[in-house]
Amino acid sequence: MNAVSSIVTSTGATNMITALLEQRTGQQIAANRAWRIETALKPLLRVRHLDTIEQLAAHLVSSRDQELSEAVVDALLNQETSFFRDSGVVDGVFEAAQRLQAEAPQRRLRLWSAGCSTGQEPLSLAMLFADLAQDSTSPEPEIVATDVSPSALARARAGRFSQFEIQRGLPIRRMVEWFDSDGTDWIAKQALVRRVCFRRQNLAADAPPAGRFDIIMCRNVMLYFSPSLRARVFERLASALREGGLLVLGAGETVIGQTDRFAPCEQFRGFYRLVDSRAGLAPEAG
Repeated sequence: MNAVSSIVTSTGATNMITALLEQRTGQQIAANRAWRIETALKPLLRVRHLDTIEQLAAHLVSSRDQELSEAVVDALLNQETSFFRDSGVVDGVFEAAQRLQAEAPQRRLRLWSAGCSTGQEPLSLAMLFADLAQDSTSPEPEIVATDVSPSALARARAGRFSQFEIQRGLPIRRMVEWFDSDGTDWIAKQALVRRVCFRRQNLAADAPPAGRFDIIMCRNVMLYFSPSLRARVFERLASALREGGLLVLGAGETVIGQTDRFAPCEQFRGFYRLVDSRAGLAPEAG
């Protein structure tokens, strides 16, 4: 490995690792964010008894270790999330779902949290809908949550969160109601976790989950894609929405100039409405 390592430069190692991430997930790391690579990979370097990312890149070249490649990609994925993150947006999704449900009281709504990371977003929604279910005759919405990271999904399914993660945005009342303490961690009750269907899915390469959705939340994912890939992903998201469906993006993301499949929604401010590609119009709910 030393002979190969000696010819892998720092720039070459960085380029190789960022290319691997983009190849597997479609996600890019901007040049001014390259510092994240070494920081994110330090734990993996320790586990593999490697000193530098140059040695890591050399090992990837010489061994073609697929397990290591997966571990590198997984470590580089940004898993930043929290319970009720941007609470106004979460509340807006909850309100929009109620209004859509009122238009079809007996139909079960379907929500998709795309790029769900460790699961705080869909679990936050599940708590809100569980409260509503006590006083509603309509069925609880189906919540599907997907992510490309197997380790993030494993944590989401386990429902295990640190004290720090629990304190970020989760009201004490909901913590007591839906979580049990386990040492320094908190574990979501199965009655909550079972309300979400977690699946692995690569937005850049895989077809959307089967069926049509009423609301898709895809927040802070598109900004890591190239413009051409972003357009393709928007097309996939459009194919997964039913007529009148809503798309929710992150605060720094927009459909404007990116796709003609969505348009800003007047009824639900800050969200995007699916455009009927045949008529070129965005059908609004009554």
